[in-house]
Amino acid sequence: MGGIIGYGAYIPRNRIKVEEIAKIWGADAPSLKRGLGLEEKAVALPDQDVTTMSVEAARKAIRRAGIDAKAIGSVYIGSESHPYSVKPTGSAVVEAVGGTQDTHSASFEFACKAGSEAMFACLCEVESGRIQYGLAIGADTAQGAPGDALEYSAAAGAAAFVFGKEKPIADVIETNTFMTDTPDFWRREFMRYPRHAGRFTGEPGYFKHTLGAARGIMAKAKMTPQDFTWALFHQPNGKFPLNAAKQLGFTREQIEVGRIVPKLGNVYSGSCMIGLTAILDVAKPADKILMVSYGSGAGSDGFIFAVTDRILEVQDKAAKTREMLDSNKFYLDYGTYAKYRDKILKAV
Repeated sequence: MGGIIGYGAYIPRNRIKVEEIAKIWGADAPSLKRGLGLEEKAVALPDQDVTTMSVEAARKAIRRAGIDAKAIGSVYIGSESHPYSVKPTGSAVVEAVGGTQDTHSASFEFACKAGSEAMFACLCEVESGRIQYGLAIGADTAQGAPGDALEYSAAAGAAAFVFGKEKPIADVIETNTFMTDTPDFWRREFMRYPRHAGRFTGEPGYFKHTLGAARGIMAKAKMTPQDFTWALFHQPNGKFPLNAAKQLGFTREQIEVGRIVPKLGNVYSGSCMIGLTAILDVAKPADKILMVSYGSGAGSDGFIFAVTDRILEVQDKAAKTREMLDSNKFYLDYGTYAKYRDKILKAV
């Protein structure tokens, strides 16, 4: 089977704290922080979008892969906030990273699991032999309506993975998908912000699909939670992945490295993928990783990775995710944040 041969992430340096948003709406910040398990979120600048962040993450992934970008056969980008409804995102990314006109590209959408869809598509094409390398990206400049619970969590960032068969840093040893028609979150055309069904997004949405995909893939692989070094679940807030891990039998230690949402926020299509980059930054040869994404509407993709010896060669070849998350931060007041948000929305 194929595997990951390079990875990279990008996190904007701008942040806004939960307290700053709560102050504007007269909300109880301590209660919100406890309830959501969040402290702050990353915010895109007005001149940053899914394209620019994808390029930054992709360059790191290609550097770690140690390949010529011209050898990449497919580039797939999953997002809820592609800059254009009609113009593709991938064409600009391909040219920016030094790809060729022969590269196949497509923009993927499936709420927050669009990024893992891109990973699956690249993996399948590599394994089929149709391409040598595939680049999968999950990125978003996620938005939540002012005053809504999503405003405290919807964040910006990107993650990229190069898939191939030669010199993998993490082999894919199993995949699985679990999907139903569950309308827990949606945004129709011309709607500026997405809407959600409140608590309905929990049990029938996130937990049914995340747990279903996780149990299904472990059964296929004949593995139990004790067989994994690390586990990673979609992170719409700080509490859901902890709850999912507990129900499945994983320990907090197994998920804590990849659970970066408290200081990043929910990057939607990039949520699981950025968490995976944080795990790969510290992973050791022979580690086993379980990753389960979630996208409203609704479905989950599961992957099991087996880390190889090559991981030690690539970890220091690009900026690590925790370094980007914890350093060089610039905190915004709500007025500046709102100005940035409005400019981004007008550009989309």
